[in-house]
Amino acid sequence: MGSMRPRVGDVFLALLVTVVSVAGTVAAHRWAGHGMRALDGFGVGFVVVAGLSLAWRRRAPLVVLGVVAVAVSAYLVSGYRYGPVLLALLVAVYSAARHRPPRTAGIAAGVALLLLWAHTVVTGQWAGLVPASAWVLVPFAAGLVARTQSESVARQRAEALRRRVDDERLRIAQEVHDVVGHGLAAIKMQADVALHVLEKKPEQAETALSAISRTSSDALDELRATLAVVRSGTGQGPEPGLRRVHDLVNRTRDAGAEVSLRVRGDPPELPKPVDLTGYRILQESLTNVLRHSREQRADVTVDYTPEEVTIEVTNPSPTSAGGDGLGIPGMRRRVEALGGQFSAGASGGRFRVHARLPIGAQP
Repeated sequence: MGSMRPRVGDVFLALLVTVVSVAGTVAAHRWAGHGMRALDGFGVGFVVVAGLSLAWRRRAPLVVLGVVAVAVSAYLVSGYRYGPVLLALLVAVYSAARHRPPRTAGIAAGVALLLLWAHTVVTGQWAGLVPASAWVLVPFAAGLVARTQSESVARQRAEALRRRVDDERLRIAQEVHDVVGHGLAAIKMQADVALHVLEKKPEQAETALSAISRTSSDALDELRATLAVVRSGTGQGPEPGLRRVHDLVNRTRDAGAEVSLRVRGDPPELPKPVDLTGYRILQESLTNVLRHSREQRADVTVDYTPEEVTIEVTNPSPTSAGGDGLGIPGMRRRVEALGGQFSAGASGGRFRVHARLPIGAQP
């Protein structure tokens, strides 16, 4: 089966362990004293089987551990000398603990330990129980530690990915909120005007209805452009930015609000995040003027310097506005994500939104 094909790295490791084990075993028997069985083809065969089976240590770690444990136990029970054959067991136990659940790997390691103890029972060398146990317990513990660390890293990556997805969802929700909220607020104001003057001044109602048509068309175009960016990463049509501040102010005026605009300084080339954030702050602030201000009037100031853009919107309203979770909190998140400063609050009978956006700061 293709899925059981050993990995190249594991094949290389298996060959290396096999060569080292065979060479070490031959050397150990050549220089060993009397009392041990002379190395023959069976002994070398046990060593080779144990070493080569490691080629599947990640594909089938429990099967590999079983094969290695049986081969090593048979080698020791046969009376061959202790030697590098135990290296294959060390790798097999580690691999089982590293790539299988702790409970399953623990049971498999326990069975391997019992097989390893078999030669002490046969030979009566009870003092060998502790050293034999170390060849299983130490790599098992190392494998568990490696598995725990790997799972921790995987959880951190998954959490980071989840946070990025949540941030993107929040960003999209904020964009849609800003676009739709401003458009609907302007349309409502114009519709109210049209209903109010429909019978007495139909020509003004026609003007208001024309403004509704323009506002809804602009809002739909901007919403389509925003969704196009979300879908494909490339927008269609003019992108929102501070260069369109006059269009934004004119739409608000068409909705029936009095807006004074003052632009100071020469507009530099702004990074897209700064340009978009500045536009959204103005858009949301003017939307709040239409929705919450007692007097449909606002003063807008955009101040450009080489280092930053300062935006201020004030209007006669003694209370806070936009507390729906995506208004003022959304503006604050946008500004702080760029390393800027944001404040909004009522003072002296006026509500003031103030934002400082450093030019060149990136989210």
